[in-house]
Amino acid sequence: MKAVAFVGFKKSGKTTAVESVAKVLKEKGYRVAVAKSMHADFDREGSDTWRFSRIADTVVVRAHDTDAVLFRAKDINALFSMVSADFLLMEGFKSIQHVPKVICAKDEAEVGELNDGLAVAVSGIIASTGVEEMDGLPVIDATREPEKLADIVERRAFMLPNIDCGLCGFKCAEMARMIVNGEKTLKDCVVLSQKPKVTVKIDGQVLPMKDWVQELVEKTIRGMLSSMKGYREGKRIEIVIRTE
Repeated sequence: MKAVAFVGFKKSGKTTAVESVAKVLKEKGYRVAVAKSMHADFDREGSDTWRFSRIADTVVVRAHDTDAVLFRAKDINALFSMVSADFLLMEGFKSIQHVPKVICAKDEAEVGELNDGLAVAVSGIIASTGVEEMDGLPVIDATREPEKLADIVERRAFMLPNIDCGLCGFKCAEMARMIVNGEKTLKDCVVLSQKPKVTVKIDGQVLPMKDWVQELVEKTIRGMLSSMKGYREGKRIEIVIRTE
């Protein structure tokens, strides 16, 4: 799954940019997911769902206008592992460091403040002023040229494992900046480029694992299975765990 974060301060045009790009990508036949970072509580304190969530691990809501699953992910990796799509468009998530970003800003000062070396384009309110480039980045009005912004997302979106395994010699944030700057490619990420010895998928989404974790899983499973009647050595062992 490829990803891009649309970052910016309040009322900078993030939602419009995400909506415009998502529409173009959908028209091209891609599966698109959107993640929104909120500073306010999503579930109102005292509501039925809020009360249920104090007890249950997961709360499923069926409403007239939409359906929802409420749960608390232990970290950002666990949250995104629930998503199955070709492109994940994130609104917000300014602190995220393992995906490229589109800066949505109202003025040049905001662009400078938000540019952490991961930006691939600038959009938002500032794009309506007629500026075509800023800080070496293309400035694109998502309302007038959504296809142009979507093309950049399509070509440059990526998501690193965000596990800082160190196998490439860098942390994921450092590798992400080098990929954005053209110094590295996704092939330089050992976790993404290597053919893993052990692959674990959760609802179709691959769970990244360091080499030592893969080795631990392999030896543990082979050790348990080898003591069972009918076990034989094979080149491929498949185990499916269903929770339903």
